[in-house]
Order: sequence, then structure tokens, then C-alpha cells
Amino acid sequence: MNSFAAIKTIRVTEKGTRQSDQWNQYTVVADPRANKRQIRQAVQELFKVKVIKVNTLNVRGKARRRRTPMAGNAPNWKKAIVTLAKEDKIRLT
Repeated sequence: MNSFAAIKTIRVTEKGTRQSDQWNQYTVVADPRANKRQIRQAVQELFKVKVIKVNTLNVRGKARRRRTPMAGNAPNWKKAIVTLAKEDKIRLT
């Protein structure tokens, strides 16, 4: 799996901003088939940083309803919390 397929995007949220300021951690949306090694390699290759640790979890999609009596589901996705070395940062501009 190549780097662009393993990592879909970086999530920018209030909690994620606090994590990046305090502990130098970033939240990444990853491909559900990607493992920790592939995610680590992809982040290092795409952003030119040193990854210390990768934590992953599978997020279940929520039940959604959009102007209809029938409910649907948002898709399931994989979240990876990536911890970087102290001297490295990912610029989110």
C-alpha cells in the first residue's frame, strides 16, 4: 500500500489542536486496511518527520437520518494518533 492510499487526511479539531500543542500528537484518518507500520512509514514519507509512536482505533459509523423516516449509517473509519519527535511539527496551512 502506498503512502497516499494509507493516509487519507489529518483531522483538525479542538482536541487535536490541544494534542499537537501539548504532546506533539496529530490525528490522522487512515485506510482501514493499513497497519501501524504502514501508517508510520506514510507519515514519515509524506511530511518528512520522525514518528515516535502510532496508536490506532476503529471508529464505528453513527446512525444518521436525513429528512426521511429510514435511518442510514455513516461509514466506519480508522483513526490513528501519531506522536512525533519533539523537534518535528506538521504544518497545517
